[in-house]
Amino acid sequence: MNIVIIGLGSMGRRRIRLIQKLDPSVVLHGVDSKSERRIQARNEYGIAVYSSLNKISTDSTITSAFICTDPSSHSVITADCLNRGWHVFSEINLVADGYDQHIQKASDDNLVLFLSSTFLYKEEVAYIRDAVQGKRVNYTYHVGQYLPDWHPWEHYTDFFISNKRTNGCREILAIELPWLSDVFGNISEVTVNKGSLSSLPLDYPDYYVMLVKHNSGCVGSLIVDVVSRRAVRNLEIYGEDLHICWDGTPNGLNEYEIESKTTISVNLYEEIDHQESYSPLIVENAYLEEIKAFFSAIEHHTVPVYDFVRDKTILSLIDTIEA
Repeated sequence: MNIVIIGLGSMGRRRIRLIQKLDPSVVLHGVDSKSERRIQARNEYGIAVYSSLNKISTDSTITSAFICTDPSSHSVITADCLNRGWHVFSEINLVADGYDQHIQKASDDNLVLFLSSTFLYKEEVAYIRDAVQGKRVNYTYHVGQYLPDWHPWEHYTDFFISNKRTNGCREILAIELPWLSDVFGNISEVTVNKGSLSSLPLDYPDYYVMLVKHNSGCVGSLIVDVVSRRAVRNLEIYGEDLHICWDGTPNGLNEYEIESKTTISVNLYEEIDHQESYSPLIVENAYLEEIKAFFSAIEHHTVPVYDFVRDKTILSLIDTIEA
């Protein structure tokens, strides 16, 4: 395959690293308007780099693109890539700009339009989905991290989480709601309390406390914030026949055995891929799995577990939460 990675920030370089790990024979090109990012990607991964898509030779026979830029730029870049006849892998968009046109174009030209939703590829989520199947359960879930700590290598005002339209709380919701809906059922109602706890000069709320009702009958207490000084992802699922806790880490999934009245650790990974520059909550395994799913959709016409159609519904729900 011949692939272009558009956006050579932390996520773009992650995709390069994982693609090279998966298949070293893939020919990769990198595009970024910032020279320091191009130099870093070229030096670290030995790929050809360009300042824009138009700088790439028309003889490069590119077949696919990974869009890893600011979410507010995704729509224009997606349209450009589809017009070039490329399959598209997009990181989470956070806004639904151009969705209907992109879906139609990909369908008309028989192109794969793939949307990242990394948690749907996590082993823990698969385990939880199986465990709660057919059971009436509720949950409490808190996800948060202090905004200036998200990217320690750059100021939080220098990337999209400081923008009201693509803000940090919105990104958390766009990450969490797809898998929560998949596991507990589509969301039928959300009651919201929001506000600001921090002294950060943000033009959006820095916390949301929500009561979430699913059409399955499950009810969740969901808190997301950009205030928590310790990065947290604390989930507790409880019911008459089940009690599961997960702290977001690969080794942090625990289930209570009712008969023995003991808590056991659930170990799902033979190998954990983690980059030291990131929080312990962020491991690479699921990112690799969704790359495999994208390649499978291209080569074997498999159906992705998440797509732009489902995401349009999730983003509409987030719009309602933020209103």
